[in-house]
Amino acid sequence: MRSIIPAGAMLSVTGLSAHYGRAHILDGVALEVAAGEVVVLLGRNGAGKSTTMKAIMGLVPPSAGRIRFGGAEIAGRAPFEIARLGLGYVPEERRIFTELTVRENLEVGRRPVASGQNPWTPERLYALFPSLGAMQDRPGGRMSGGEQQMLTIARTLMGNPRLVLLDEPSEGLAPVIIERMAEAIRLLKAEGLAILLSEQNLHFAQLVSDRATIIEKGRIRWAGSIPELMAADRVREQYLSV
Repeated sequence: MRSIIPAGAMLSVTGLSAHYGRAHILDGVALEVAAGEVVVLLGRNGAGKSTTMKAIMGLVPPSAGRIRFGGAEIAGRAPFEIARLGLGYVPEERRIFTELTVRENLEVGRRPVASGQNPWTPERLYALFPSLGAMQDRPGGRMSGGEQQMLTIARTLMGNPRLVLLDEPSEGLAPVIIERMAEAIRLLKAEGLAILLSEQNLHFAQLVSDRATIIEKGRIRWAGSIPELMAADRVREQYLSV
């Protein structure tokens, strides 16, 4: 496996291991994400993608390894402390407030902006996700799955993060919504936001990502650019085919 290390990585994970009880879920995971870069963590169901995200965010305590974000060691810190440092997390389960309106959901996520950062506002987010702007007063429980996914991402952006963890954002979405989601992620990248994406959908990963890291049974098996991955038929067949 060849590792590509970006200069000035915003997020650096080395030797990360994690357990659920006695079960060893992650074993020596290593990856890096630079500012303005989209890195996708690819793998089949149960490979360890979501656990990697949760361990970075502090929701699963690491049993070994280092996690550095913006130069600070965050392994072992509480999730709210990690979030305050500028790390956003969009879980696979979405977890919107179904009784609150779109605008109210966004206000729940509002956090102070760091010095020199262009703050996210509802108006900026409606420009990024126009469908949300058309339903500002609609309760979250009356939205489609794709609309809820957009709302979850928008609510996370209201916290003005520097890096966002996106766990399976295309899961269960119609192709037309996937294309809209891809366009939004490309726009976020253009804003300089760093994104670590967990995905099974290789087509979606191709649309938005700069580099790919493949995880299987809790271990990193391959890392490289998206063009390199698309040229590596044997790698895709071994680790990504159903």
